[in-house]
Amino acid sequence: MILRDMQAKSLQWAPSPGLRVGVETSSLSQLAVLNLPGGASVNGLKARDKNGSLLSSVGNSTNIKWHECSLNKTDRQKLLKQKGCVIWITGLSGSGKSTVACALGGSLYHRGKLSYILDGDNVRHGLNCDLSFKAEDRAENIRRIGEVAKLFADAGVICIASVVSPYRRDRDACRAMLPAGDFVEVFMDVPLQVCEARDPKGLYKLARAGKIEGFTGIDDPYEQPLDCEIVLSHKGGACPSPCEMAEEVVSYLEDQGFLQA
Repeated sequence: MILRDMQAKSLQWAPSPGLRVGVETSSLSQLAVLNLPGGASVNGLKARDKNGSLLSSVGNSTNIKWHECSLNKTDRQKLLKQKGCVIWITGLSGSGKSTVACALGGSLYHRGKLSYILDGDNVRHGLNCDLSFKAEDRAENIRRIGEVAKLFADAGVICIASVVSPYRRDRDACRAMLPAGDFVEVFMDVPLQVCEARDPKGLYKLARAGKIEGFTGIDDPYEQPLDCEIVLSHKGGACPSPCEMAEEVVSYLEDQGFLQA
């Protein structure tokens, strides 16, 4: 539910587990939808300070104001001769997400298109190294990756996020951060038994031995996408090569006009 122009003297709003967006108690503020560049929006509080300046509160950040620049996403896309978007590759561990992401990045590079990969493990080496694999930390992990991916897309870059992201609500929250059509969800539809047989990191073996708790597919669920843009399937006991899967994604990008400004 979206509320506009409501006077609030003592308002508290808890953030949703996936979005982690909320507002703080404020006096004589207005609850509103803050429209961000590119069509995205976020709920927050707006208030005018004593000088009449329009300020906002988003999450735990108060008294902030979005600063517009003369150069925008359209200008950057014209410079790069492509359209920024987020390719969100989701699936079980061992399904081939990272391999396909690298193949896709290479394919785009050879076409003269700029992309960047946000790999789930790689991001946990830096930006998200303070997060565990508990449910609330997993949600925050995905939220942060979604926010960074959104920045890349706004820069005109094709951002490839390769992350298990097992819960629909977290993936949907990332989709909601971007303008309609700019979030392309790619589901690696590879059966658990195939992923476990591959076990490239030895994680399934550790999970089966009880040395890893809450492992997706073993003792924690993976929620398959219900309406994703692309499904890359393991068919008839055989799996297409990573390059073949990457070309399927490239074809989608071409058809949707992302590979030209």
